[in-house]
Amino acid sequence: MIGVSDRVIISCNGKSWFVRASDGKLGTDLGLVDLGLLIGKEPGDVIHTHSGKEFLIRLPRATDFFEYAKRSTAPMLPRDIGLVIGLTGMNKHDQVLDAGTGSGISAIFFAGVAAHVTSYERRAESAEQVRLTISEAGIQNLEIINGDILKETRMYDVVHLDLGLTPEHIFHAHSILKPGGYLACYTPFFEQMALAYDGAKGLFGECSSYECIMRDMDRGERGTRPSTRVCHSGYITIMRK
Repeated sequence: MIGVSDRVIISCNGKSWFVRASDGKLGTDLGLVDLGLLIGKEPGDVIHTHSGKEFLIRLPRATDFFEYAKRSTAPMLPRDIGLVIGLTGMNKHDQVLDAGTGSGISAIFFAGVAAHVTSYERRAESAEQVRLTISEAGIQNLEIINGDILKETRMYDVVHLDLGLTPEHIFHAHSILKPGGYLACYTPFFEQMALAYDGAKGLFGECSSYECIMRDMDRGERGTRPSTRVCHSGYITIMRK
């Protein structure tokens, strides 16, 4: 049941709005929505605008927070986050360490898979914004720490780094990984990818780097072909202790 202040998505005619169940009103081109009508409803129920338009109620998923949540930085794309999850075998038993948090999108995705996620963010304002987001989402297994990951001493099954990478980060991640655990480094440039790969030498038993590419398909009356939009996003280096 949807309670007061819960976040939901309401949809009509192919359009969606990310709203909070409250006493407020939402003005749309399809009519005025009384957000108080959401309280006590269930996902899949409908509410109506003052003009009779029907809005479907859905609960947010991680992909919706990527779309609608307030962003302090450019987040990793869901497809790249999925690669990290798949290539590390992240699962419900894992303790995961993430840094830097940024807009929190990666950490939110990880929290949907792992037992617990700890995410480090050095900027206090960004850390507080993500705490607000996860509180609204009702996520219980995600901890945001405003601080430096290099001070972390607990042991983890998976470490994910999406920050200004240095050799010290690689060395420290190795020291707090459990045997058999994985380090994943997401980097935007060749030079940082090389730093991650070279930093693994002598520390990790396995290391592989990948370019993140996914092409959309355009389909129209004349036929179907790959989109001409940019399909590259970055590089992921996976290391295993």
